[in-house]
This record gives sequence, C-alpha cells and structure tokens, in this order.
Amino acid sequence: MHDFVFGIFPYIALTVMILGSIARYERDPFTWKSKSSQLLRKRQFVVGSVLFHVGVLIIFFGHAAGLLLPAGVFYALGITSGAKQILAVSVGGLAGIMALVGGLILLNRRLNDPRIRANSSFGDTAILILLVAQLVLGLGTIIPTLGHLDGSEMLKFMAWAQGIVYFRAGAAAHIADVSWIFKTHIFLGLLIFLVFPFTRLVHIVSAPVRYLWRPGYQIVRSRKRGHPAE
Repeated sequence: MHDFVFGIFPYIALTVMILGSIARYERDPFTWKSKSSQLLRKRQFVVGSVLFHVGVLIIFFGHAAGLLLPAGVFYALGITSGAKQILAVSVGGLAGIMALVGGLILLNRRLNDPRIRANSSFGDTAILILLVAQLVLGLGTIIPTLGHLDGSEMLKFMAWAQGIVYFRAGAAAHIADVSWIFKTHIFLGLLIFLVFPFTRLVHIVSAPVRYLWRPGYQIVRSRKRGHPAE
C-alpha cells in the first residue's frame, strides 16, 4: 500500500490533473473560472483572499524550489541542509499561518453567509475544506521537523519528489520511515491534484494576459423579449 500511494498514485493524480484540465478547457471553457463571491460580501473577502493567496503562493513556490532543485544548487549558494530546513520552517510556517487564517475567513463566509452558501456548489465548499485541512497538516509537520533541524528529513522528501518527477525507480522507499503526519500531508496534496480539474482551482493555471490589451470599457446590453437577436 505504501508503494502504491507514494510510488504509483502520484502519477495517477498528475495524469488526471493534466489531462482532465485540458479536457475541461476544451469541452467546457465557460466553466473555467474562479467564481468569485466578492460582490456578495466584499470586506471579509478581500482580507481573507489576500492572506490566503499570498500565503499559498509562498508555500507553493517554496515547496517547488525546496523539493525539486538538486541539493547541489543550495550547497553552491552556501545554504546547508540544516540552514535550508530552518528557512523552510520559519518562512513556511509564517506563510502557512497567513494562508490558514485567510482560508478560515473564506470558509466562514461560505458556510455562514446565506447568500454565499446559496451560490456555492458542493465542490466549492469541499475543495476549500480540503485546502484548509492541508494547511493544518502542513503546520502540524513543523512539530516533528523541529527534531530534525539538521535537514536529514528534508533530504528524504527531496529524494522522493525528484524520484517521482524524474521517473526514478523506488521513489516511495525514501519516505518509508517518516512520520505519519508527513505521509498524510503528501497524500492529501496528491488528492488535491487528483480533483483539481473538477474544481474552481483550474483558474490557477490561467494567466490573465489578455487584460493587458482589453478595452477599458465593456458594453453590456440587456436582452429584451422580441429582440431580433433572440
């Protein structure tokens, strides 16, 4: 089961995420959006959204660089495994707290505001709950990490992640003996990748470059009964 979850399931999740996203964009392009609820309740949205998105972006790029860049790159920059671990705990912990506070604000809006709840689908609420749970698990990993500030645990996760990305055999074996909370954190992250194409998260991979040359004004016309266009 360990080999399946951490050696095979990552490829299933990533394949579904990539092919599912392409299929959704081709078949249902008008569903490719974030479905913002800002107009329904702006004050909490702005605070929660900024905290959540800034925190998540820092976490995402921190994970990507920390796990996928070869250890030699950090050594060349004078960053030892221990220093990298302390940096990950401090910066990642702060970003995680920001994202969690923002996520809880957004989740509170979605669950307790009647108008927002009425305009939310099951998937909208479920994916936000998954993200908040993932943030809680991520912050929870700080506790066992404090017992390995030499960076030894970080090297295991780097070996696993790079083994998956570069199709190296036996990647799952690198994290066989790590704490359960790390494994749960990884599994939930893979689960989020798996459901990615079926949620509002797809807007993450859309770069709004067209807004740079979009006309300054948009003309909106009401449709009346008997209009020739009908």
